[in-house]
Amino acid sequence: METVGQDSCGGGDAARGTEWRPAAEARVHFRVTRFIMEAGVKLGMQSIPIATACTIYHKFCCELNVDAYDPYLVAMSSLYLAGKVEEQHLRTRDIINVSNRYFHPGSEPLELDSHFWALRDSIVQCELLVLRVLRFQVSFQHPHKYLLHYLISLKNWLNRYSWQRTPISITAWALLRDSYHGGLCLRFRAQHIAVAVLHLALQVYGVEVPAEAEAEKPWWQIYTMDTEIP
Repeated sequence: METVGQDSCGGGDAARGTEWRPAAEARVHFRVTRFIMEAGVKLGMQSIPIATACTIYHKFCCELNVDAYDPYLVAMSSLYLAGKVEEQHLRTRDIINVSNRYFHPGSEPLELDSHFWALRDSIVQCELLVLRVLRFQVSFQHPHKYLLHYLISLKNWLNRYSWQRTPISITAWALLRDSYHGGLCLRFRAQHIAVAVLHLALQVYGVEVPAEAEAEKPWWQIYTMDTEIP
């Protein structure tokens, strides 16, 4: 599949993208994006705002040396900013309380004391930093709409029995969600990621697209003509 290009990842060593992250750093980013997803669900965010928050976080980490920043503070600011971008506004108080409960299960909501206001100010200031680092380019094209279109087309293409007996749709959506744990959203085009997760879901359950052997082109090139899957 064609990569998006290094322009999406800044300059210098950061331009190598998330595929070059050391294993230890990749594990940190995996845990932080997991936090974004779980906190986003508890905050009532939909799939697209959560995906935007993950993308903002990955892109910020791709642009800067993140050792100088608290990754969870960046994650909280990414949630806050993604809510604005996708018009699903969140209150900083809710983000703080959900985050506090995530790290301290069973704890009570924070009191409105100096610690709370300092944390709130940190989220707002970090949001401004993220915007400056990303040059206010915080709108992204996600694979979700492409995957939805591909699934509808494939459902009409396959016979009803094959579609009903295998959870292809559920698996494809789960794979797409999991892809945001890493930097695939920065490295590949949205439509290519959608085709890739659908292709993998079909492979997992051994489902073959009808007449694929006789076709002149692989089925995925019907959707994206410039896609190649080895």
